Amino acid sequence: MTEPIDAARAILRTACGDRVRADVPMAPLTTFRIGGPAAVFLEPETLEDLHAVGRAVAQTGVAVAIVGKGSNVLVADEGFPGIVLRLGRGFRWSARDGGTVTAGAAMPLPALAGVAQQHGLAGLGFGVAIPASLGGAVRMNAGAHDGQMADVVASVDVLELAEDRARTLHTEEVGFAYRSTTLAADAVVVAASLRLRAGDPTEIRAAMDAARRWRRDTQPIAEPNCGSVFTNPPGEHAAALIDAAGLKGASIGGASVSTKHANFIVTAPGATAADVRALIELVRAGVSRASDIVLQTEVRTIGGPDV
Repeated sequence: MTEPIDAARAILRTACGDRVRADVPMAPLTTFRIGGPAAVFLEPETLEDLHAVGRAVAQTGVAVAIVGKGSNVLVADEGFPGIVLRLGRGFRWSARDGGTVTAGAAMPLPALAGVAQQHGLAGLGFGVAIPASLGGAVRMNAGAHDGQMADVVASVDVLELAEDRARTLHTEEVGFAYRSTTLAADAVVVAASLRLRAGDPTEIRAAMDAARRWRRDTQPIAEPNCGSVFTNPPGEHAAALIDAAGLKGASIGGASVSTKHANFIVTAPGATAADVRALIELVRAGVSRASDIVLQTEVRTIGGPDV
């Protein structure tokens, strides 16, 4: 009897050929630099590729995970037993029409912020400090420097794998909330349109340069990390709570709470996802004891239970 993952791989290879790969290490595809292999890996280049994924899912029921720039994700040590997608160059593009910038979901957010600046469009400058793809930033409602994707997104194009259906969703249909949306797990963001405002290119660049300096000065960008680990509780800052609990610098195995920014976990060579999971629980328990606040993660897990 054919295993579902083998059947899914066969369906995809019929449509996408040798671009479909098996047992692909995920660690190099994430900013944590840890995690096991993807049973099946594909970089879709076209909507037709994604429709093939939809057919594979419909016929086999295998799970699908999507990675963009690999930030904000924790891949289990045992890997992911389904299909992992990372949108390819066919989804890395941008276009401008007046005050609206539309781009493919694989476009890096910092690069897209630069495109907007060059056209004298303000509102996306905060994105220069977020190491994410446009698709990932939309899905997580990424934000920094008092800006977030919900402020600028006009519409989002998705392909819903379970229904094998392409849709355009307007802002109110995306369900933006703090570091989250109500987008279905199987909805692949393929593009988004951003409504920006006119601004002075020199002033926009100065603000973006300041954001870059702030990130360099306050975050451990030279060490593997996934970005902010915990969301900020209402009226509080997770980093301050972790620091107050005496947990800055705490470590388990190869994972440590950054001494530069307490809401970052950094990994050393040999670190495992289990180390990170255990450290997250240590921090959560310590903050709960110290402040009676239970921190919630914004990290998305691929394989294994949620953290």
